[in-house]
Amino acid sequence: MQFGDKHCFLCGSPTDPATNSVPVFADWLQQRYGLAERQILLLDQSIRFYPELRIPCCTRCRTQYVEPLEAQMEQTAKLGLAAWQALPEKTLFLWLGKMFYGILTTELLTELDPLVKPRYPLAENAQMFRRFQAFFQTFQALRVPIEFEDFTPASIFILETAPHEDTIAFEYDDDLTTMVFSIKLDNVVLMACLMDNGIIRQAMRQVYTDAQRPLHPIQVAEFKARVYYAAYLFGVIPDYFVRPHQPGDQHLTYDTLIDDVTGGIFAPWLNSAYAQSLQEMWKRWHIPYTAILSDADEPLSFLYQPDGKPREMTTYTSASE
Repeated sequence: MQFGDKHCFLCGSPTDPATNSVPVFADWLQQRYGLAERQILLLDQSIRFYPELRIPCCTRCRTQYVEPLEAQMEQTAKLGLAAWQALPEKTLFLWLGKMFYGILTTELLTELDPLVKPRYPLAENAQMFRRFQAFFQTFQALRVPIEFEDFTPASIFILETAPHEDTIAFEYDDDLTTMVFSIKLDNVVLMACLMDNGIIRQAMRQVYTDAQRPLHPIQVAEFKARVYYAAYLFGVIPDYFVRPHQPGDQHLTYDTLIDDVTGGIFAPWLNSAYAQSLQEMWKRWHIPYTAILSDADEPLSFLYQPDGKPREMTTYTSASE
């Protein structure tokens, strides 16, 4: 794992910055959603255009691993929701992980000469680096035949947006310190907690089951708030071990261990902090914190009715609060 523009992001071999790179957001994504003129605001308050976001990649990794993966994702996007749902979780993990890697390393390199020094520099976050190292170990499955034994390194979520009031075709957001990445493609929202061994999805299994229906954008935002806050509470970093290689083996097998002897896997849930996550996700609807937490025991929800049953909604008005 080497940062900079002179080593392949995947295998680490030397690269020529002038010729050896791939876009963080693939060309097909940029063309499909008109991203050429769209901008991204980095943590140091500098601005980049989507086409400027690139990572170094040697010819071998580009032609044998990255481009075939992107071609598969392009075809999947053309086919829609059912095709996304049919993809192996490992494939989604690698694709979302590639974009996350590109964003994170862009931020880290920008911190070397920032426009404005971030309040909480990523380079000073030791726990995030430990998570990232563990991620990079599993991310090698993009170029090495690796099988994960009875686990997926990430919690993967796939949601469908209802057509009512869904006006945004492409959107992405992330939380780099907790390694959460989310991207919206037409009526499909893909989300991953990239380094939790699927524990967050297991903890949210009932909410995720209830969300398997077309959701209003404000309901999708609420689901994302739950995932992002759960990732914030997730306090352990998995370890991964390669099984001894046996003659005739055609792949490596990874086992995993989570050491939770010294404490719980999740920190305690606090509605006051969760309400802040909701407020951030609901900025588009201008819902104040006081309205979200008018009942300290039951934060405002659009996913559920007061009786706890899943809520159906097609439009949002302030009276819904």
